[in-house]
Amino acid sequence: MNILKNGIDKPNTLSTHHFGIFSSRISRNFKTHVPKSPSISFNASSGNVFHPFVETYLPKNPEVRKAQSEVKWHDRTFFFLDEETTPADYINIKVDAVIKEFRFNIDIPLAERHELDLSLRSHLISNGKYPLSVLTSDEFIEWTHSNIIGKEDPYGRRYYGLNQANIEYLDRNENILELHNGDFIFNGIEFNHYYYPNFKFNKTKNIFINFGSHLGWNTSKYNNAIDIGASVNGIKTFTLKNSYRLNLGLGFNILRKNIINFKDPIDFGNNRFLGTGEADIELTKFTKNQHYHAFGVNYQLQSRYNKKEEASYYQLIGKWQEIRGGWHHGISTLYKTLTYWTFTYTYAWKTAKLSVYLKEDFLVNNAADLQTGINFTFPLSLHNTPN
Repeated sequence: MNILKNGIDKPNTLSTHHFGIFSSRISRNFKTHVPKSPSISFNASSGNVFHPFVETYLPKNPEVRKAQSEVKWHDRTFFFLDEETTPADYINIKVDAVIKEFRFNIDIPLAERHELDLSLRSHLISNGKYPLSVLTSDEFIEWTHSNIIGKEDPYGRRYYGLNQANIEYLDRNENILELHNGDFIFNGIEFNHYYYPNFKFNKTKNIFINFGSHLGWNTSKYNNAIDIGASVNGIKTFTLKNSYRLNLGLGFNILRKNIINFKDPIDFGNNRFLGTGEADIELTKFTKNQHYHAFGVNYQLQSRYNKKEEASYYQLIGKWQEIRGGWHHGISTLYKTLTYWTFTYTYAWKTAKLSVYLKEDFLVNNAADLQTGINFTFPLSLHNTPN
């Protein structure tokens, strides 16, 4: 088959989450074996993130926490007076931007069953105006709500104004993140090692498993730290009639954030572990000249950024009357499991492949609300043996 077809095609589809971009999150790896030659890929993503301004108090007194936990979050009446009388941590956040990610990858086969992946990631904060953003712009999202869905978006974009680029976050330690239109951040370097064991069922059942170990250096001034992680990925391949192939993938990973801090980092979530589970299905059609078209659907679950128990007693303050729905999402979604659906199309020829994807958050986490991406991959050398 095509030299570039190795399991399920995987452009980098990690979300442009305003906290996630500062950590070395782990992407799935649904390859069946080590590539025959090194390859280079370029990946660009664009995601619309939006959360209205919201303030949060986290009471420190155990008795106050207990009393708060017995009241529904929107009916709580904790009022902060001063640190001595009503001790509490304080957080505020506002997120409104189109975040663009630019990623460079090189995959290097080390041995018959070992592969090294090196990745550089950077991000641009944008207001999302045409023509640099189309599907992820505020105008397109609001137009979709008005003309296709039939309901106005209740989450405050029109209230605050379209085409804004302001990310402002005060963490519980009084550290400040402030980003605006045109700000560019080189966020990190990642090293991913994959081992592809040789099991009997590889050939008899067309089932393939790989194990990954991950090391990331976050290089921004907001979070200069080392992350480590591990992953396991499995793929089942079915050869169908008429040059079709069906691949099913299932992967899990866990990341330990900030195992080493070089400077005092901003608190991008007090849950030190991020876990992810992904399921993927891909249908491939090979052409007579060994090009191929591949259509894939991916479902992803990512664990929460903040510890769940805090949601039982936090006090949220925002413009709920003006914005109505979603005014609290800037904080509340940090305590929830995030889910995403991604739809990918890949076209490959003998020397390169091009992938495009659309990522949607159907539970309205708005982090990102809508995200698109494109990936271009090519091998550094070609072999007669299929990849």
